[in-house]
Amino acid sequence: MTAQVTRVVVTGISGRMGSVIARMVRHAKDLELTGATDKPGSPSIGLDVGLAAHLGAIELQTHDSLARALPAADVVIDFTTPEASLEHAKACAAAKVPLVIGTTGFSAAQKAELEKAAKAVAIVSAPNMSIGVNLVIEMAAQLARRLGDDFDVEISETHHKLKKDAPSGTAVRIADELVKALGRTSADVRHTRDGLIGERPHREIGVQSLRGGDVVGEHTVFFFGEGERVELTHRATSRDQFARGALRAARWIRGRAPGLYDMTDVLRNA
Repeated sequence: MTAQVTRVVVTGISGRMGSVIARMVRHAKDLELTGATDKPGSPSIGLDVGLAAHLGAIELQTHDSLARALPAADVVIDFTTPEASLEHAKACAAAKVPLVIGTTGFSAAQKAELEKAAKAVAIVSAPNMSIGVNLVIEMAAQLARRLGDDFDVEISETHHKLKKDAPSGTAVRIADELVKALGRTSADVRHTRDGLIGERPHREIGVQSLRGGDVVGEHTVFFFGEGERVELTHRATSRDQFARGALRAARWIRGRAPGLYDMTDVLRNA
């Protein structure tokens, strides 16, 4: 029997992640690149999708509106901006086309809008699509439960100098999982330290952000005990693993019931 081919539309085709995802979709036997978009006013609008993604011509035109590309989509993969992702989510909800979102930096109000769209269509939204980093997040929560309150917990994240949000969405997700594992609250998470701040509160979870160069992404969770230290680190050396995770989510989400899912759902129910 011939395997089912999933038709994929990629948003932000000329961006760092859009072009990587397009390349990997093109190389996958069970996926077909059937459309792409870029932000209005981009020089890529009207260009061949392959040229916009630096792949060579593939006889597809780049659109400035997702609605124009949706008729050819079984799933949409979106790594853009929070504002653009919300518009894409609304369009996908109206057309009942599942959506995979790797965008970070959503505000609480924007997350609520995303949840609203997910009532009409299946959406996978995750700040980091890497399979490895999602397993690290799960392991960090397990370590926190085992080590308990005898260890001080800190999170460090490093990214390239062009990254716009801080802390990274992945660091925020790690902190959220540690808060749940340790029975703490969001008030225990501290993002900055400056000046004469006094002793470190016992229940504090510190999050530090570094920016520079072309670092793809690095996250470390530290558990500081008396006389010992445990470190759990994930280092991304290319964006390919984010794209692989997004493609795995795209395969998984097709045919799912409406709802807001994350990579934990994808990995546990593959």
